[in-house]
Amino acid sequence: MSQRLVILTGTSRGLGAAMAEQLLNADTVMLCLSRRHHPTLSARAAAVNAQLEEWQRDLADSINVADEVESWLNTFDAHRFDQALLINNAGIISTVGPSDGCTSTELSGALRVGLEATILLTSAFLRATGGWRADRRVLNISSGLGRRAMAGSAIYGAAKAGMDHYSRVVALDEAHRADTAGDRSRATRIVSLAPGVIDTDMQVQLRTSASAGFPSKAHFEQLHAQGQLVSAEETARRVLAYLARDDFGSNPVADIRLV
Repeated sequence: MSQRLVILTGTSRGLGAAMAEQLLNADTVMLCLSRRHHPTLSARAAAVNAQLEEWQRDLADSINVADEVESWLNTFDAHRFDQALLINNAGIISTVGPSDGCTSTELSGALRVGLEATILLTSAFLRATGGWRADRRVLNISSGLGRRAMAGSAIYGAAKAGMDHYSRVVALDEAHRADTAGDRSRATRIVSLAPGVIDTDMQVQLRTSASAGFPSKAHFEQLHAQGQLVSAEETARRVLAYLARDDFGSNPVADIRLV
């Protein structure tokens, strides 16, 4: 029977919660990493006979979390899964406004969760699954704010821009590794995907921030007022459909609105 392994971060609410709900099935082993448990995911998993582990972890402690995930992956037989997926979804918007309005602790935490954890978890995933027979894919949830400068969003944008470039380079590294081994199909495929504007708590934070430090606040208020925000459930459906595409990885930096 075909089996799939999924590791997903930021699953307590928003897009991460919606993706976790939609990925659950009887053929899936799923590890969810979040500071809080999803309120109903365990019951949903039991209802469909999915194998679920929910680890309550702060991804700002990225070294310890990545090491723990790698150790967990090493417990599986290399031939068990037909597909292995890592979805780096977790992210934090620090206090909206110029970066000097945040404490060093706040800035460091946002960068650790948004970028460092992505890099460490991806590296751990690649090391642990390098000998697996599975189709291996890494999906990094990026943002348009990593590709378009917007006053008041420096740290979040920097983390997402770093995620984009990291994904580009990992794609090159994986292609080179596969070419050296003489089997291009063995390359782990990776994409940093902007999911569009989603109706989540993050949007609430943006449109209720102090406009003095965030001159684009009116833009986000307008998106909400005009009904242009997409639900987390619909966005999850589109993102997971993209993850399942045969050509996933052909473009390591993509936007769901352009595919």
